[in-house]
Amino acid sequence: MSRLAGGVVLVSAHDPEDGPRGEDVGMTATAFMSVSLEPPLVLVSLRDGSRMDELMERQSRWAVSVLSESQRHIAGRFALRGRISDRLLFEDVAYYRGEKSGAPILGGALAVLECETEQRVPAGDHTLLIGRVLSARTPSADGGPLLYFRGRYRFQA
Repeated sequence: MSRLAGGVVLVSAHDPEDGPRGEDVGMTATAFMSVSLEPPLVLVSLRDGSRMDELMERQSRWAVSVLSESQRHIAGRFALRGRISDRLLFEDVAYYRGEKSGAPILGGALAVLECETEQRVPAGDHTLLIGRVLSARTPSADGGPLLYFRGRYRFQA
């Protein structure tokens, strides 16, 4: 499967139960796809037991930022295992809060989706999260998409 190129996204959500003001959580994903146009549904695969998987069991709204080739450093930062706290990961990243999800949305993303979970499907050591798209925007037309191929981030050729 490493020979199948995948687009790179940042999946994010706000955890209102973590600390006095809550905490923003994010993860890099390449297993993301459109499922249906009517109704508008998308799917993301979450590793069982990950911080994002645990949060999504109790938080139904989340966002997806489709990363541009200039956001490779962000993809790498949010993909690290055993990483520093999510608060520090978002510390120097330009983002704004989604109106429908309350989740952090990256500035400069090629496309932005805000979603609400419709279904969680166990699949091996992952959970497939199917979300209804509440809003979709294409705030940035600059640059090409960030891709993941053969274990490395790549740019559109």
